[in-house]
Amino acid sequence: MIESGLSYPEVGATEGVLPAGYRHLRRAAVIGHGPDFFRRAGELVLGWEVQRRSGLIVRAPGPVRDGLDAELIIAVGPLRVRAPLRVVYLITEPRRIGFGYGTRIGHPERGEESFIVTLGDDDAVRMVITAFSRPASRLARLGGPLTHLVQHHYTERYLRSLAS
Repeated sequence: MIESGLSYPEVGATEGVLPAGYRHLRRAAVIGHGPDFFRRAGELVLGWEVQRRSGLIVRAPGPVRDGLDAELIIAVGPLRVRAPLRVVYLITEPRRIGFGYGTRIGHPERGEESFIVTLGDDDAVRMVITAFSRPASRLARLGGPLTHLVQHHYTERYLRSLAS
């Protein structure tokens, strides 16, 4: 059963086994070092700065919180692609901070994406981005390989957005 307003049933799956029938993406990079950097990176992640610094427009009524509805907008010249989403989980652990959002009805894709920063035993701060998705709209299906390229482009930008 699909949770009200979401466009896919596997809510929370970016924290576990990625579901079959979707494109999968998992990328990680060291973005800095030390507990102070980790805390600051966590604040930025929960303040939507990964998305903003990657060139997306964020429409959200505040920082990330569980259950928050928001919208990302990709702007290319006069073209605007709206991507409604909902925060489906929040992580605020001593060595892990981040969240996962799921696509809502009206998003060109169906699936989930997470943005997690971790503090390793070696003091390395890593950003881990995990996603599963498939086209939801005719335009996204027609875009085929182009939608893959856009997703990978933004993933690379996300990973660089907080790097020291």
